[in-house]
Amino acid sequence: MPVTQEEVLTALRECYDPEIPVNIVDLGLIYEVRVHPSDEANGAGDHVEVEMTLTAPGCPASGHITDQVKQRLLRMPGVGDARIELVWYPQWTPERLSADARKQLGID
Repeated sequence: MPVTQEEVLTALRECYDPEIPVNIVDLGLIYEVRVHPSDEANGAGDHVEVEMTLTAPGCPASGHITDQVKQRLLRMPGVGDARIELVWYPQWTPERLSADARKQLGID
């Protein structure tokens, strides 16, 4: 059974920007998740692609965050490969924060 986008997002809620105590999904850093089912003959597992951004282009933790995301995806049952693409458009803004993130950060 292929991995679902919701399962990917649930797993990514365990990943954090080390400077902000909110997971990267609720921060609004994940723009797109694509799951490409594996060829069942090779049994390698699904290929997951994540398009994401960071809160700022010069984020010193960019390598740490993208590595954390990839490693978390590769630990998921059924995932054989993962690719992370950092994008800068659209630019991240605080409007992308989820209601839970806003509450956690004391914004609302």
